[in-house]
Amino acid sequence: MTAVETFHPRRTVLEPPGRWSALKLGELWHYRDLLYILAWRDVKVRYKQALLGAAWAVIQPLVMMGIFTLLFSRIANVPTGGVPYPVFAFVALVPWTMFASATAASGSSLVGNQNLVSKVYFPRLVIPAGTVLAWVPDFLIGSTLLFVIMAVFGFVPPVTAVLLPVVMLSTMAASLSVGVWLSALNVAYRDVQYVVPFLIQAWLFITPVAYPTASVPEGLRWLTGLNPMLWVVDFSRWALLGTTASWGLVLLSVATTALLLVSGLYYFRRVEHFFADVI
Repeated sequence: MTAVETFHPRRTVLEPPGRWSALKLGELWHYRDLLYILAWRDVKVRYKQALLGAAWAVIQPLVMMGIFTLLFSRIANVPTGGVPYPVFAFVALVPWTMFASATAASGSSLVGNQNLVSKVYFPRLVIPAGTVLAWVPDFLIGSTLLFVIMAVFGFVPPVTAVLLPVVMLSTMAASLSVGVWLSALNVAYRDVQYVVPFLIQAWLFITPVAYPTASVPEGLRWLTGLNPMLWVVDFSRWALLGTTASWGLVLLSVATTALLLVSGLYYFRRVEHFFADVI
């Protein structure tokens, strides 16, 4: 006699979340194909009808580098520890550009995908996560340009430059920590989409992108540690330029990012079942 195998179909059980519902992050792996599809779709849509296409990934940080060089190097004479100022600024602009773009896009991602959210079940976290993932190509293009700029100025990166993938992952973590909060809040409060552009603009100047962290007055320096982008910028400069990092502030910034990410994931999970009704 041959054994008869019993087929057990996969079942998805939808339950209203409790006060401390499990995050079920394993579902992201199960829906990884959807994550990649949404990310690739965002990349294609972003550049499909753009006249300059992916060149915008180069133009934006280059223009900002030129402005910062004029204002902070020529006029304010910001110290860079012997590193050419354009290189000093561009190293921080590469992760910052990804953070600013990914955070703004993920904040409106759920509302922008309302037809998908209201008709098909899948972990809604896939949408803001896919939006952040969609900006990885821009980061890679900007990083390539960074090494070209280094070569132009005769700057040789240290051995720790091999940690560039860690810089990219840390930027993604910082982007997601803020983007998860904004995407969930934007479903209930549409004012968020109008606040985000002003928030990003102000955030740029309180993040040590155009200046070193050491330039911040010592009495206020601990406040910079509450910025989830400080550790990304300082670690990036340490890894790619060999400059000194304020490791105490870096650890505080890492803790802030972790707190934002974990609390954002729990809040997102808590209100996720309302999205289809109010979006």
